[in-house]
Amino acid sequence: MPTTTRATTETTGQLSAVRTLLRLWPYVRPVRARWAGAAFVAVLASCLALVFPLVLKWIVDGPVTERDPGGVWLGAGVLLALGIAEALLFGLRRWLVARPLAGVEAALRADLYRHLQRLPVSFHDRWASGQLLSRGTTDLMVLRMFLAFPLTFLIVNGVTILAGLTVLIVQDWGLGLVLLAPAVPLIAFCYRFEDGYAKASRRAQDQVGDLTTVVEESVLGIRVIKGFGRHRSQARAFRDLARTVRGTELVKARLLAGILTVITLLPEVALGAALVIGTIQVSDGSLSAGTLVAFLSTALALRWPIESIGFLLAMSQEAATATRRYFEVMDADPEDPRVLADANADADADTDDGLRFEGVAFRYPDAAENSAPTLARVDLHIRSGETMALVGSTGSGKTTLTALVPRLYDVTEGRITLDGRDITAMPRAELRELVSVAFEEPTLFSASVADNVLMGAPAATGPEQLEQALDVAQAGFVHRLPDGVDTEVGEQGLSLSGGQRQRLALARSVVGTPRFLILDDPLSALDVHTEAAVEAALRRVLADSTALVVAHRPSTVLLADRVALLSEGRITAVGTHHELLRTNGEYRHLMSGEHTEETGSGTETERV
Repeated sequence: MPTTTRATTETTGQLSAVRTLLRLWPYVRPVRARWAGAAFVAVLASCLALVFPLVLKWIVDGPVTERDPGGVWLGAGVLLALGIAEALLFGLRRWLVARPLAGVEAALRADLYRHLQRLPVSFHDRWASGQLLSRGTTDLMVLRMFLAFPLTFLIVNGVTILAGLTVLIVQDWGLGLVLLAPAVPLIAFCYRFEDGYAKASRRAQDQVGDLTTVVEESVLGIRVIKGFGRHRSQARAFRDLARTVRGTELVKARLLAGILTVITLLPEVALGAALVIGTIQVSDGSLSAGTLVAFLSTALALRWPIESIGFLLAMSQEAATATRRYFEVMDADPEDPRVLADANADADADTDDGLRFEGVAFRYPDAAENSAPTLARVDLHIRSGETMALVGSTGSGKTTLTALVPRLYDVTEGRITLDGRDITAMPRAELRELVSVAFEEPTLFSASVADNVLMGAPAATGPEQLEQALDVAQAGFVHRLPDGVDTEVGEQGLSLSGGQRQRLALARSVVGTPRFLILDDPLSALDVHTEAAVEAALRRVLADSTALVVAHRPSTVLLADRVALLSEGRITAVGTHHELLRTNGEYRHLMSGEHTEETGSGTETERV
């Protein structure tokens, strides 16, 4: 079980199932009238079943005793009419609840998806994707089923049992008390069952989330699995986890079997005792045969409402667990889109200041308290219209620094400004319109090429801007695809090569002519010829933007006006490429290799 899931399971407040399920009321409120109507219809249908014994009593004590065939036929007709009415009412109940409750499920799912988009990246770093998927699919299906069936019938069966017991006591209070005798032990058993089943249900739903994660990772990583011949070990891991889920489900089955045995056995024993006592009373004339038939028929009509208690309690506990899991995500604090109090002051600041990092420090939320911060006192100024290359060894914090600009993470200390405005004082929507990002790992979606590229600038919907972006990224290959820019690239863009995916991701970052451009090693997957063509086209875009480019190769560094060296979370040197080559040993080591420099007198080859 992932760490987050385990911790959540252990720390979830021990709210009662009722209090937990009440959190669904805002979603149920819009359909409450129709749901209440469905519940009323179900109660009416269920109570009709209690009329059958009264009709039987009349038939036995009347037409049968008096040998009146016409009366028997009349009674049979009444029973048939009652049966048809009961069936129609239950059908009407189903029709009444189906559409609105499907809407409730859709609203829950839409809110969950919307909230996931607003949650910070740090939240998604901690949570396994399978756990989130299971909450948006399996758990919501459980809630819809609960609202449609168990919730209704907890009310319906409760009313039916109370009405039935009233009828029994009215017919013969002594026999009625005999049937009421198992009530106290049944309540005690149900209480114990609820606690155990709730824990097992939570464990099972968390394990299903883990199983979903394994499946998702196996599908997305199928090339790695096949490439390294790890399909058998992956299959074993899946089988072991599936067996764990199976074991937990068997625990639930044993608990449910136990409560069903008790719920069935105790009323049956009480019914047998009432039958013996009633038969004796009929034989000595103190009770009519019709009354005994009606009494036993009423008791039998109550069998399903009583025996279903176990199933309804089980489904209610599963729904309560699903509700807790759903709100564990919904209760997580989203990114705050509001402007802070000092926004107006920032708005008056210099509007041509470029990008500044002022005393920026950052530590990941899940980092150990005594660990060194990922970034410590970063001070860096990228002038307006300037391109700055960011160079550093692996693990120096380059990707982390670039992720702070669009506020994928928030700084721990210090501040970042765009044209003099603190980014924390800007609405995130505005910030992310100003800043465009190309990540080191290009991610594409199951959509067309055009949709993937234009995601970088929602307002840029014209074919001219799309073509310009594709031209900058040297992504003309898209026109050779079956449907051109309308070709679906498939999940994660795996139908394309790594270089093709990277070029489309680069096109997405430049399509809107962004004011600020953050590129995290955008050319790493390209061959040298394509890289040179992309660099030449990219220079035109960089001339109109303030850019920070993570670079690992001299060819990428040469796109920049200046270079910043990041070492152990600090900026240790800033200068032009050639200045740093002459003055900084660490930079020379990182850039070691052969590169060409154009000078006024010709071409000079320099070996570092």
